[in-house]
Amino acid sequence: MGDKPGQVEDGRIRAALAARLRAAGSVYAEDEADILLSAATTADERERMVRERAAGRPLEYVVGWAWFCQLKIFVDPGVFVPRVRSEFLVQEARAHLSGHAVVVDLGCGTGALGAALWAAAPDATVYAVDRDPAAVRCARRNLSPHRVYEGDLYEALPPHLAGRVNLIVANVPYVPSASLAHLPREARLYEAPMALDGGADGLDVLRRVADGAPAWLAAGGHLLVESSEAQAPHVAACFRRGGLLATVARCEELEATVVVGSKPLGP
Repeated sequence: MGDKPGQVEDGRIRAALAARLRAAGSVYAEDEADILLSAATTADERERMVRERAAGRPLEYVVGWAWFCQLKIFVDPGVFVPRVRSEFLVQEARAHLSGHAVVVDLGCGTGALGAALWAAAPDATVYAVDRDPAAVRCARRNLSPHRVYEGDLYEALPPHLAGRVNLIVANVPYVPSASLAHLPREARLYEAPMALDGGADGLDVLRRVADGAPAWLAAGGHLLVESSEAQAPHVAACFRRGGLLATVARCEELEATVVVGSKPLGP
């Protein structure tokens, strides 16, 4: 049996959209065409979205969401877009996640890490923090709004959580300042610099995350952060200076590196 007329027309529209996106430089033109077709509710909206994407605006900002760990995560303009490689951080964190854990997503951006861990353990209590008001507003759409706080790392957390957190996950800025100019165009032009700039060696924020973690972690709790492969030994050293045991996990497929810190059970 042949294709129905509607299917033929849909195929033609998809092919035309993919051709326009490919001509604009999209590497995944067919996949992006499918996403735009599913997201647009009218032909006019579809045309607007295609024009924006062809002009270079990140797909996630065009449609307003991103797929992350099989979840649809709301993404607002300017907020750091969750990367596929960060799914490895979630994977590693799940190994340390218990049903009733207290979890903190530090420097949360959209709250994608916390949302993925909450989906894996619905009985967990997930808190999130970001210093960017736009990120906080966005994360409140993806997590429990009353547990998302605006502020600078641990300073924004409720004091009663000190010494009671079982799991901290952090994908904070780790790009060296001098390397920002070499980031992909979409990141440079559209994402907030504070979500990318990690200082001279890329470790300014990661050091502060490591230094503050022991006071907030419960005995036997864990801190997991994303870094580059080259930075990982230095991050691990920061963990150890603060009294955490440290290991490094690497996923070559996703080109992702995670440093895992564990607070000892005893003194």
